[in-house]
Amino acid sequence: MEEQLASETLVPLFKLDRLLNQDQGGRRIALLGSINDQPALLTAERAAFPSDPKALEVFHRCLSNVKNLGTNDIYHWYLASAGQGENNPPDLKLNLISPCTEKHIKKYSSQGVRMVTETPEMYREQVRPYIAKQREEGRLDWVFNILEGRKEQKDIIYRDPGQEGAKDEAFLLAPDLNWDRKTLTSLHLLAIVERRDIWSLRDLKKSHVTWLKHMRDKILKATVTKYPEIEKDQIKLYLHYQPTFYHLHIHVVHVMLEPTATQATGKAFGLENLIFQLEPLSGGPDAGMADVSLTYVLGEAHDLWTQVFLPLKGGAEG
Repeated sequence: MEEQLASETLVPLFKLDRLLNQDQGGRRIALLGSINDQPALLTAERAAFPSDPKALEVFHRCLSNVKNLGTNDIYHWYLASAGQGENNPPDLKLNLISPCTEKHIKKYSSQGVRMVTETPEMYREQVRPYIAKQREEGRLDWVFNILEGRKEQKDIIYRDPGQEGAKDEAFLLAPDLNWDRKTLTSLHLLAIVERRDIWSLRDLKKSHVTWLKHMRDKILKATVTKYPEIEKDQIKLYLHYQPTFYHLHIHVVHVMLEPTATQATGKAFGLENLIFQLEPLSGGPDAGMADVSLTYVLGEAHDLWTQVFLPLKGGAEG
């Protein structure tokens, strides 16, 4: 007990010299300083959120200084403080979906994941009709709000009219709603194309390679212009498959952003690698990603797993 008490007196004696490192999107820091004129190193990491039901019931009531960063359709995002008091600095990034749908609940629920292989025939006959249905259900209203100038216009970092003003090549660049807008090592932007006939990377063709290279170059230039502390080789560009929403968009993140499942193999497809894959494809300019098999990760609650791949697995094992 005496040793424990003696140890607890050390932290208040710490005198800061400088910040050594900040990672995990600002959730962990390493500080160099001294205690009693001897060098000391202090690391701090935010504790895990409570999972006890009683603690969760009052979690939202313990927040203070809630500041709205933006609102678009059913999506809202905020900065907030975990403790009470007007002077507490914001230490939480909040996203609110209201009203949420059953698909949102599935997406954010804990679930197992599976590796699946989607052939061109499966995409054409089963997956693309599923994607078309999702688009028909109005799940892209928030995207169209941005593209049509109704929401988030002050947040747009860059608009590109396309090569020589080609309207079907236009796109915009804006912060992803999950970024806190200040921690550069956790930078996360979205480049969203204006045309509506390209739903996912499956719609990309050889004829799009020049456009993809143009977007890559413009995205990198716009990002380092907006955030001069970042260099081009500190930026990673990738697309998801299956994506969260079926309208072509490119994720733009700092290479130091803490890797998560959304950046893992089987979910994230690097833009550069997609270009390399499209260029040598046999066939004419219409040959593309719809003509190749793709292996990727699906959550067990995803409709494509329950409706397509699980029944196929059951049939194969039967």
